[in-house]
Amino acid sequence: MAQRKTKRSYSIWLVPLMYAAGALVFGLTVPRIGHALFPQFVSTISVNAAIGIYSAVASGMLSLTGIVFSLTFVMVQFSATAYSPRLVLWIARDPFLSHAMGVFTATFLYALSALAWVDRDGAGRVPLMGIAVGTMLLAISVAMFIGLIQRVSMLQVTRMLIFTGGQGRKIVERLYPPIDTPRSNAPGEALPAVTQTVLHHGDPRVVQAVQIEELMEIGSSRGCVIEMVAAVGDSLVDASPILRVYGAAPLPEEILRNAVELGLERTFAQDPKYAIRLLVDIAIKALSPAVNDPTTAVQALDQIEDLLLRVGRRRLEIGAFRDGQGRLRVLLPLPVWEDFLELAFDEIRYYGATSVQVMRRMKALVTEMLAIMPEERRPALHYWEERLQATVQRAFSDREDILDASHEDRQGLGSSRRRNTNNSKE
Repeated sequence: MAQRKTKRSYSIWLVPLMYAAGALVFGLTVPRIGHALFPQFVSTISVNAAIGIYSAVASGMLSLTGIVFSLTFVMVQFSATAYSPRLVLWIARDPFLSHAMGVFTATFLYALSALAWVDRDGAGRVPLMGIAVGTMLLAISVAMFIGLIQRVSMLQVTRMLIFTGGQGRKIVERLYPPIDTPRSNAPGEALPAVTQTVLHHGDPRVVQAVQIEELMEIGSSRGCVIEMVAAVGDSLVDASPILRVYGAAPLPEEILRNAVELGLERTFAQDPKYAIRLLVDIAIKALSPAVNDPTTAVQALDQIEDLLLRVGRRRLEIGAFRDGQGRLRVLLPLPVWEDFLELAFDEIRYYGATSVQVMRRMKALVTEMLAIMPEERRPALHYWEERLQATVQRAFSDREDILDASHEDRQGLGSSRRRNTNNSKE
């Protein structure tokens, strides 16, 4: 597991470095091989023209690399102020950027190294293979440049919201079974005595993922129960407990630590709340007085509603994992339905309390979820329905403003849904 994290950390510079090394190898060997094995393969391009082409490619790619990536990172930095710096990091760390940097660098270095074989020993020859490889690299560079333009367009607010919602949908579908699945939790089940507690030591880290299969194997082979004290997404500081072992002799800490992946920041891997957290960050930043963009908050609520609908139709109580004999082996803290609703609604409700557009959209969201969600999800939704109405009553002093903000409207200020006349007059 530590090896996987190391590869991710070094990929930002390792990938371009590998491209650069490959370009130097190709630039020094391909023309040599062509000259030795295929001396008849000679380009009809004149020596002066070949020198001009290679020189133009080398100087042009160097300039293009600097300009493109300067603009890209400026756009990323600019977008971080509009959305969330945690979200923009996912765009900045896109592997495509590393590969594009590598291709641009490879084209530049290959052009320089292949230039040495033009008019080798005064023969007045231009190796055809060298020109062919250079042309291929130039074509790939153009394709990469077009791909970079597409990646930069991802920074538009609508695409960022869709991207974030898409990441959340993937983890919800992968992590949670359908709601008709039997509950795995067994409240009140007696556990053996605690025999071991694993603590975090070192700099602050975030729990990014838990290898449940590894913990299950350890628990089954040692006849113990392993409880994760830290949930995925939790921050750990020095001496913070990570997990506890019940009913077994102390185990080697290394095998337990290897089953818990730690990193510098939260990820989407096993964290279903992280996507909602980022969407809420975008919404409340849009609602700040410095930005004052409630329409973006409404668009974020569109994605939040979709995630809540998917979460609400899944079995969330899956934190107890049992072996083939039905014995409890792993306990993992996971968010419950009320946790998702509080994260999705509370901050947007607070910061958007004086926005008619936001309150109408939130009321429409809750009402429509009440009509769709299974019965066991509705009590928490009724609570938020009442709380939203109380927020409207408190935030607006004018009766007409209260009536406007009390309507249900999926667009915020589009087409309101009045359920009945009596409710409108209250």
